[in-house]
Amino acid sequence: MQVDGSNVIQAPRERVWALLQDPAVLARCVPGVQEMTPDGPDSYTAVLNVAVGPVKGKFKAKVKISDQVPPERMTLSIEAKAPTGMVNATGTLTLVDQGDTTRVDWAGEPKLMGMIASLAGRLIGGISKQQADVFFTNLEQEALKPATA
Repeated sequence: MQVDGSNVIQAPRERVWALLQDPAVLARCVPGVQEMTPDGPDSYTAVLNVAVGPVKGKFKAKVKISDQVPPERMTLSIEAKAPTGMVNATGTLTLVDQGDTTRVDWAGEPKLMGMIASLAGRLIGGISKQQADVFFTNLEQEALKPATA
């Protein structure tokens, strides 16, 4: 299932790009992240507490950032595992310069496996959009904070 959308961040594109490259910012923006640790260039391990429909659990995840064209676009790949199943997702972020604001166009394809697929599979489109809205609201809050040198 393909999901997509657009969100406008009240910050210039270079600022939004820099925030998306900061693992501490990503950890604060991604819903449910308990910890996020770099484990190589553009690669992270994370622990997330996630609820997908009626299924809740602690997921151990690998996050990779690839196909970067600064400050225009990147691809994110996530593989998350829990006792209730697995989530694989690949998505692209495209940052469109609008002067003082940045429109982030995003598209992704989440895939569920295991019990989580049977119990929450039909809900994944709506849940993905809801989680994206939370992420971009959090990212905008980060963008509005004073930049640190």
